[in-house]
Amino acid sequence: MNEENIKGQPEMDNGCDETPAEQTKEQAADTCAGQSAPETAEDTQNSPEDSGDKTAALEKELAAQKDKYLRLMAEYDNFRKRSAKERIEITSTVTGNTLAEILPVFDNFERALQTETADESYKQGMAMIFSQMGEVLKKLGVEIIDPTGQEFDPNVANAVNQIQDPELGENIVAQTFQKGYKIGSKVIRYAMVTVANP
Repeated sequence: MNEENIKGQPEMDNGCDETPAEQTKEQAADTCAGQSAPETAEDTQNSPEDSGDKTAALEKELAAQKDKYLRLMAEYDNFRKRSAKERIEITSTVTGNTLAEILPVFDNFERALQTETADESYKQGMAMIFSQMGEVLKKLGVEIIDPTGQEFDPNVANAVNQIQDPELGENIVAQTFQKGYKIGSKVIRYAMVTVANP
């Protein structure tokens, strides 16, 4: 081939920098082989260390969200229990306040039954009404406090009188002037009693 034909052929772009004219083909091939090849898709993927870091970060975030969820559930459960307790307390308070106004009427019925009368039909009618009222109180959870014969307890009774009685033990309730009432542990009205041998 003449020099013109050689010049007319397109130059081959092998991706290598031009080499000196005196470099042989073998040397040029070695030089190109030594250069880094273009990065492939596999090379651009994260290394195992990066994947491990991302997994650890995701696990940490998941643990934080789980902890937040558990705290929220615990707070809701506490709120639910507290609300239920408050409702019970409010119900007891309202019931107690209402009964406190009715109890004097209940006391009068009891006194009426203790009054002697020749009219047995009247007495039986009063006893039925009194019994009916007692059942209503039981349904409302009301308990009667009558500590006669028991040791005096200032948590449920008020001592309005004291006596000396050798037949009774020390600090024993000898007589109950007025019965007390309570709902659960809440006292609606304290019993009025006489205490023996205080």
